[in-house]
Amino acid sequence: MPQYGVLVYAPAPADPAAYTAEHVEAIGRYPDAAKEAGAKVLGASYFAGQRGFAFEASTTARSIQGDDVAEGTFIGSDLVPAAFFVLSAPDLDTAVEAARLHPAAPTGGLEVRPLIPPPTP
Repeated sequence: MPQYGVLVYAPAPADPAAYTAEHVEAIGRYPDAAKEAGAKVLGASYFAGQRGFAFEASTTARSIQGDDVAEGTFIGSDLVPAAFFVLSAPDLDTAVEAARLHPAAPTGGLEVRPLIPPPTP
């Protein structure tokens, strides 16, 4: 099944330690919601027992382009990358619908990108 990388954005500094208990519970329920939408969350963990990867709370980033290293991101926004995970879904539309169910969607944002399939032997 095709896989999609999902970048999760949240208002700066996107500190996972500041999430409310309700938000953490919503993250815990997200894999089941994605499954009901026809997708499967793949990956490691935000928190114990969860899937996905959370970034450290920060507004600091360094961008590298060629030999140049610059402070900051490539694109200016009031949202910062907070986490990422991989979805397995039959198509991009299904992946987008599953991503829309993520608890970050109402106050932050998500970006869904198709991943290159592994080569077949």
